[in-house]
Amino acid sequence: MELDFNYHSLAAIVTLAEEHHVPLSQLVLAQQAQQLEKSEEAVYEQMRQNYQVMSECIEPGCDPDLRSTSGLTGGSAAKMRRVSERGGSLTGSVISGALYRALAIAELNAAMGRIVASPTAGSCGILPAAVLTMQEEKGLSERECVMSLFTASAVGMVIANNASLAGAQGGCQAECGSASAMAAAAIVELAGGTPSQAEQAVAIALKNILGLVCDPVAGLVEIPCIKRNASGVAGAFVAAELALAGIDSAIPADEVILAMKRVGDAMSPTLKETAEGGLAATPTGRKLHEQVFGPITGGSCSGCGGCHS
Repeated sequence: MELDFNYHSLAAIVTLAEEHHVPLSQLVLAQQAQQLEKSEEAVYEQMRQNYQVMSECIEPGCDPDLRSTSGLTGGSAAKMRRVSERGGSLTGSVISGALYRALAIAELNAAMGRIVASPTAGSCGILPAAVLTMQEEKGLSERECVMSLFTASAVGMVIANNASLAGAQGGCQAECGSASAMAAAAIVELAGGTPSQAEQAVAIALKNILGLVCDPVAGLVEIPCIKRNASGVAGAFVAAELALAGIDSAIPADEVILAMKRVGDAMSPTLKETAEGGLAATPTGRKLHEQVFGPITGGSCSGCGGCHS
């Protein structure tokens, strides 16, 4: 198998996978093993350990008494889980299950728990929630789920090389948007879709979150970040569902990624993790800042550093 490829074009990787009649994950695992000069099983085991950490976030993240260090957030995952497990969800067990898992991991992060940045701490709930929910709902094996993370990682690498994964550089579209795209690709593969369908899902997921600003209240990765993890995983399922139905994105994924870069570059610095604009600058946002850090001086963030992933 020819593995001389880089992560600068998702279309190129998809074409190679389809030429060799293999899933994206298999191609990526083989390439990474070759690049790292390790066996495929050794590389797989590293990813399996990441997946184990992801799965271990759910129970502590669903503790109804969990609260973030700031005291601003916590307990939402427990509420969503109760609704999901009682069958009272409007959207069924798949979406409601993904919602509570995304909230659980994001809330655990805010409470200084152990998470996997996938691709960032601020967006850490989206990809794990998607894959863990697919495993639960579709009865998938651990190996299938771990392999899907290689597909997701390829998407993340292409985005990192052509745009950004950092809220401080590209806004929340770069964090939750990238995570949603990565999750959408993983879902498609887990559902038996083709590499081309995964590519379409990436494009759709990113288009639907294009332009999302990064405006953390009080400079902390909590408000609105945690709920954006929930919306991000829901968006990933929407994108995957459309792609699996044979619906294509009019704009190719690689072009959407480049558009995201241009949008991020054009975005005001006040909307890129500085806590100087958007929701952070609302009256309630400023009151919450004062609640945590005391009176605001100079009309801007206190520089606490909490917004950095």
